[in-house]
Amino acid sequence: MNTGPSRGPAQRTSPAGGGTRVRGTRQGVIIGQVLAELPEFRSAQDIHGELRRRGERTGLATVYRHLQALRQDGTVDAIQDQNGETLYRRCESSGHHHHVTCRSCGSSIEVEGGVVERWAERVAEEAGFTDIDHTVEIFGTCPACARGRG
Repeated sequence: MNTGPSRGPAQRTSPAGGGTRVRGTRQGVIIGQVLAELPEFRSAQDIHGELRRRGERTGLATVYRHLQALRQDGTVDAIQDQNGETLYRRCESSGHHHHVTCRSCGSSIEVEGGVVERWAERVAEEAGFTDIDHTVEIFGTCPACARGRG
């Protein structure tokens, strides 16, 4: 099961990009700063828009490339929202975890998923699969939004 690689300040190259540098560049530093300041999951387009608002001329393809590299090294979490769009946020923990995300305000918390882990392993084993990985996304209404509806 993938428990996430370690993170560090070392410069990284993108395997998909044929060795193209994606961290340690000016754009990588700026994207990292934006991610550090965003409290909830955001789309690549939202992150790109924030960069533009700050006067940066980083292209959307560059944002996607950096997000993919950061996701691969465990620095950034990515989830699919209910519409299938990928959303990104700086990862708060280094181990394998899941998220519970409010469908109203977008706030999200990281949670351990021992029961989910055991279930995924059992289902895969029963089907004869090995070297498994999984993605689980949980959506609901957070306490603050639930109080607002009352």
